[in-house]
Formats: sequence, C-alpha cells, structure tokens
Amino acid sequence: MRLSRNMVGTVFVGGALSLTLTALAYPAVLGIDKTASDTSRIIANTQYGPLTEADRDFVVKVRSAGLWEYPLGELAMERGTTPEMKEAGEHLIVGHAALDATCRKIAPELGITLPNQATPQQQQFVATIESKSGREFDSTAANIMRVTHGQIFPAIAKIRASTQNTLVRQLADQANDTVLDHITVLENTGMVNYDQVNFQQTAPPKLPEEQLTPPAPQPGSPVVVLTPRPDLDVQTTAPTPSPSPTVR
Repeated sequence: MRLSRNMVGTVFVGGALSLTLTALAYPAVLGIDKTASDTSRIIANTQYGPLTEADRDFVVKVRSAGLWEYPLGELAMERGTTPEMKEAGEHLIVGHAALDATCRKIAPELGITLPNQATPQQQQFVATIESKSGREFDSTAANIMRVTHGQIFPAIAKIRASTQNTLVRQLADQANDTVLDHITVLENTGMVNYDQVNFQQTAPPKLPEEQLTPPAPQPGSPVVVLTPRPDLDVQTTAPTPSPSPTVR
C-alpha cells in the first residue's frame, strides 16, 4: 500500500447488534490528544455496551495508526541498516496487521466507518522517513515512531479504564500489548534520543484539525486490508528490553 505524498503537515522528529443507525457519523476531529468535543457522550447503545465518542474515535485512531505504521514497517525491513531496525519493522507489520483485523471485525458490529488513509500528518511522517537513507533513516524512523507510540500509550490506558463497551475494551487490551511491544523494539535499536522524544511527547505541535483527521472513505469503496504476514515469526507481547549498563 502506498500513501499519498501530496498531503502536507508539520513533522516533528524525536498515529448483529441493536443499533438504529447503519453507520455512526465519521469523527470530525481525530488528533493524538483530543478526539472530540464531548468524548463521554454516548452515541449508540449496542449489545456490547454503550459506545461513546471516545470509544468510536479510539477504534478509528487504531485503524489510522496501522495505515502508516504498516508500510513504515515494510520500509524498515527493506532499508534498515541494522538487525534491530529490521526487527522493529517486522513487529510493526505483524502488530498492526493483527490490530487492523480486530478493527475491521468490530467496526461493523459497532456501526463505525473506518478510514482507508492515514491522517495528512501521518502520511507526512512516512514521506519524511522515506526521504532518508542509511543511519539517518534508522534514527528518523525510530524517533518519530517512538514519539507517536509514547503519545498514544496513555490514551489507550484512558480508554481501557473508562469504556463500558466490551469490544472496545478488548481492542484496548490488544493495543496496549502491541504499543508496548513496539516501544520496546524501537528502544532496542539504540537510536532513540530520549531527551528529544520526551520533549515532543509533552509539547506536540499545534496542528489544524484537518491535519489530524484521516480522510473519510469514498462511499462504497472497499475497506483497505493490512495483509497478515504469517511468514514473520513475531510475537507482539512486549519483549524484554535489552540490558543496559547501570548508571551510578
């Protein structure tokens, strides 16, 4: 899957039920920190529990993350200069293919419309990383992804703690394991600049809403599928970090 390079955004370096509606309205805003004006508002009552705006936006956010991190994983496998970077790419592919399968399974059950493209900001992340080569590719990819994973991690915990919908809860459990796995393998590359990453996680740039929202799919268009890769022998439960010297 190729992502459009024409979408421009600010890049930082261091994402059968009882419904009366056929599909819930596509979220107007889908940023990393803010997803809607009243995220606790119940927008549907389903046999899996009430569905809030935050629940819906979380499902869309997980889907959108896969639409840029899966192709980025392919790039890392192809162009990473170290075994650790290539391994990180494998984990991105396997983890997001599994999350994507869950999103595509539960979205019809909850009446949620899924995007077929990542946000303009996320597409620009891929374009920026793709423009690099050698160790600069490794460093740029590792730090951008470490920032975005660090930002989404607490959002997953918030949804897991608050949602009353069992399908959303299961997705949050899976996303928590996957993101922790990805954070760990990215750190194992040795490329993460923690000072820069921590600054970007706590002070992200303020972007227009349209940069943070995945485009709505065209009516009747088929749902893009992130292809599973059974040939990659990867577990997405969080691995043990590589040992590092004790700082005294």
